[in-house]
Formats: sequence, structure tokens, C-alpha cells
Amino acid sequence: MGATQAAFDTTLTRLLATALALGALAGAGALIHVAGRRLSGRFDADNVEAVEATLFTAVTGAAATFLVVVWRAFDEVESRLQVLSFDARTGALALIAVLVLVVAFAVTRISKGLLEDPSRGGDVVDRHRREAIHHVVQIAVYGVAAMVVLALAGVRPGNLLVGAGAVGLVVGLAARQTLGAVIAGFVLLLARPFEIGDWVVVDEVDGVVSDVTLFNTRLRTWDGEQVIVPNDEVTAANVVNRSREGRLRVSVDVGVDYGTDLEAAADLALEAMDDLDELLDQPAPDVVTKRFGDSAVVLELRFWIDDPSAQRRWKAQTAVVQAVKRAFDGEGVKIPYPQRELSGRGEGGIQVGGARTVERPADDD
Repeated sequence: MGATQAAFDTTLTRLLATALALGALAGAGALIHVAGRRLSGRFDADNVEAVEATLFTAVTGAAATFLVVVWRAFDEVESRLQVLSFDARTGALALIAVLVLVVAFAVTRISKGLLEDPSRGGDVVDRHRREAIHHVVQIAVYGVAAMVVLALAGVRPGNLLVGAGAVGLVVGLAARQTLGAVIAGFVLLLARPFEIGDWVVVDEVDGVVSDVTLFNTRLRTWDGEQVIVPNDEVTAANVVNRSREGRLRVSVDVGVDYGTDLEAAADLALEAMDDLDELLDQPAPDVVTKRFGDSAVVLELRFWIDDPSAQRRWKAQTAVVQAVKRAFDGEGVKIPYPQRELSGRGEGGIQVGGARTVERPADDD
């Protein structure tokens, strides 16, 4: 230590040593982060994060000790730490307080583990509800632990209720939207209108749920965009979950000529859809006469797909359109182009019908 202090006996050398220590600390932090990212794929992410924090804390402590030695600040550090000195009784109470916090942490970890049942090979509850219950248990356990620590420090928790009420009122007024989003997050996690991976429509946003937190819900659209919707807006909107039932009905409209035998065309479309692997056999595809169009009678082709997703729907629609088009072409069923028929009054003038124009001769005087 004496040699180290002798090597940095000028202000310039001490500044250089400080810069070197800070650079080494930053480099060590970067290396620990890179190593953690590589190890996270092999080991549990929580354990890797704990190891990263421990290593960085050790490196930071070593850098701080080095700077104390370089700047010869032992006496000043010791005098500043005198405020932390306490007698044996106070130390015992502090140790008990630390043990209470450790027990609280252990209880939260145990409660989280109890939500999973390895003997049954799965979770006791789904991921959303498990996260909500875990947060509630954390708040309750740490709240009790905080009360115990305050009591050990000689502070009556009841005396804090009045002040806490006033602070809570101020915070509630200042962050009512954030608190509303948090409450809505608990509602979503408990009510579970959708799960991660579900195909939903929220306030006209069509996509897949990629994450649900206490503050917002993230949707991944079919264009590859990430849309973040606050949870209070999600609970206030109409949510359409297309994945919940495990199957989805899709429909395609096709128009046939007014001179077509509708029953024969419907049977032909059914035969074409029966051979498609993209559709479910049960419920079976169906064809209904939907309406009179401007140029055709519109048939609605209804069919079901399983494990709904936008890709499966598009694939099924494409297969149905191609199969029905081939079947209609093979049997001569006409899918007419849009056309309009114009006609004049029966009294004089010009009458137009189809592609033919007829001029009525004028009456002789």
C-alpha cells in the first residue's frame, strides 16, 4: 500500500490513476455484460443476472478501495463513517432487521415456486395469473417486513399513516393515469381476456399479444410493428380474441351469373372446399345465398380453420378462391364482370340495352 501511495504522490498522477480506474471499471462492466448475455442462453437468466451483479459489485469495491489508497483518504472516510457507529444493542436490532428482510425475500421466492408444480409437469396457474399473484404476495410480504423494520427502529408505523395518507393523495392526483394503468394491469392479469400469443383486435389494432405488463400491453402487428397500448385503454376498449376458442370461421364471397343454377353452383363450391387440407372437416364448410348483387347473385362460402392466425386465414382464403375458381371454370359456371344496364323511358327517346343501342323512329306528322 505504501508503494502504491508513493507511486501516486502528485495530483497529475492521481488524476491519471483515477481515469485509469474508471476506464477499467467501465471495461469490466462491459465484459461482464457480454459474458452474461452469452451465458443466459445456457443457464437460468435470474442466476446469470445475480452473478453479474455480484461480480460488478466486487469490481466496483476494488476500484473504490484503489481510489481511497491513491488519494490517501483513509482518515476522511473513517471520520465520515463515524455516523454509522452504534452499540451492541443497536447492532443486534439491525441484524434482526436484516434477517427480517432476508426472510421476506425467501417467502416471496417460495411463494413463486409454489405456483409451479414440477410433479405435474406444468404450472398450477397460467403465466398471467401467476405474475399477478406473485406481485400481490410481494407487496404484502414486503409491506409487513417494512412495518417490522420500522418497529425495530423505534418508529411507530401508525404515526406514518397520516403522513402516508397525505402523500398518497398527492401521488394519486399527480399520477392517476399511471395508477389507473397499474390497476387495469392487475385486472387484465387476473381476468385474462387474452394470453401471450393470442391473435386479438384491440381498438382497431390487429395483431398478436407479445407481452402484458402492469402498465401496458404490447401487440405485434402483421406488418412487423410493435404497438404499445396502455392497460387502462385496453380495459375500456372492445377486445376481440380470435384465438380463444381454438378455431375461427372465415368467409369468402363469390358472385355467379343470374342465369346460373344456384343449387348446382353451391354443391360445386362445397365439393371444391371438401378436398382442401387447410379447412376443418368439422364444422363442415357451408355455402349460403347471401344477396342479389348488381351483376350477380352473391354466394357466401363459409369454412373453419383451427389454431387461428392471420397466416392460416390468408392461406385458407387463397386455397378456397383457387379451388372454387377451378371448379367453376371446369363446369362453365360464370362469375360475371360488373355490368350495368341502362334503359330510357318507353315514350320516345333512346333505349340502351346491353351493348346494343336502339333508336325509335319519330312519328309521321
